[in-house]
Amino acid sequence: MRFIGITGGVGAGKSELLAYIQRHYNCRIYLADEVAHLVKKKGTACYAQLVALLGQEVLQPDGEIDKQKMAARIFGDEELLQQVNGIIHPAVQDYILQQVALARQDGTVELFFVEAALLIEAGYKDLVDELWYVYADVDARRKRLKSARGYAADRIEGIMGNQLSEEVFRTTCDFVIDNSGELADSYRQIDKKLEAFTWRE
Repeated sequence: MRFIGITGGVGAGKSELLAYIQRHYNCRIYLADEVAHLVKKKGTACYAQLVALLGQEVLQPDGEIDKQKMAARIFGDEELLQQVNGIIHPAVQDYILQQVALARQDGTVELFFVEAALLIEAGYKDLVDELWYVYADVDARRKRLKSARGYAADRIEGIMGNQLSEEVFRTTCDFVIDNSGELADSYRQIDKKLEAFTWRE
């Protein structure tokens, strides 16, 4: 089983490409954002640490952490953000590595993918068998974020400005998918890369 990390800038189209891989290959896919939601659930060690750090005011009436309240509590406080990331990122990584170990043990999938914008920053290069970079030119990303998510221009520039440079992505990753144009072209790049693995119609 190959353990593959997929990363790239916001609006590069990672979700579309993963949906294609999910349809056509014998794989398991985890999105780090979704795992982050799971590890913050009431009763987990991560939950207890976050509530101790941020206080009861970030909780919903049912006792779960309220995403908006947590974001408001952290907003503008770089030190607090670092502390929160220092709790969540290791918990996400532990969860994913447990799932990888289980998948290797049961031997039913050929490919195991984890997707996150921050895989490089979170140290996944040393954990995965391969790191893939989904690239799309800046204009394509701007258009996608505006049409698909309704983001305003200043928000788009702010997000992009906080991400790693293209040079860092390219020099760190083992494989680059150019997703600037038609999806069919990106699919061909994936199929060529994964030609040794089982194809499913």
